[in-house]
Amino acid sequence: MNDSLPKKILPWYRYRGPWLLMLGPFIVIVAGVITTYLAVVSNDGLVDDDYYKQGLAVNQVTARDQKAVSLGLQAEVMQSADGSEVRVLLRGMPDAVLAEVLKLRITHPTRSGLDQNVLLRADGTGFYTGKLGARLAGRWHIALEDVSSEWRLTGDWFIEKDTSVRLPAEARAVVGSGGNSQNKGR
Repeated sequence: MNDSLPKKILPWYRYRGPWLLMLGPFIVIVAGVITTYLAVVSNDGLVDDDYYKQGLAVNQVTARDQKAVSLGLQAEVMQSADGSEVRVLLRGMPDAVLAEVLKLRITHPTRSGLDQNVLLRADGTGFYTGKLGARLAGRWHIALEDVSSEWRLTGDWFIEKDTSVRLPAEARAVVGSGGNSQNKGR
C-alpha cells in the first residue's frame, strides 16, 4: 500500500481549517447580538415622540417670529462671569411694551438632559436676569420669548467663541407641502 497516507484519519474538529472558517460568521453573530441589545436598551434623545404635532405647529411658530419682527425686537444674551446667571438686554421699537418676565429656553443640540428653562425678570436697568441651573459651555440653541408666547427670538450660541449672542428678529418663510426647501434657488 501507500506509505504517504496517514495511518489514522482525525475527525474534522481536530483540524484548524474548519474552525477558522467558522470564526468569521461567529464574530458577526456576536456583533449583531450586541448591536441589537444596545439599540433596544439605549434611548435615542434626538427623536421626539410628538413629531407630528410639532410639524403642525410650524405655522404658529413662524407667526411668533413675524410678531417679533413687527415689534422690532432684538436681544443680546450673556452669561455672568461666574456662570451662575444669564443676562439679557432686550430692545424694541419705542412704542413696544416689554414684559416684566421673559422665558429663555437653552437647549443642547444633541443632549436633551442638559437643557434649561430660565425665567428672566426685569431688573429696572433695561436688563433681564435669571439663575442658571448649570454653567454653560459649548454650543447651544437659544430661544427667548414672552410668557404669553406671542413672540420669540432664536439663535445659536457657541460660548467658547462668543461671550454673548445677539438675537435679531427674523421672519422665516414656510414652505408648503408642494415645495421642497432644498431645491429652491437651484
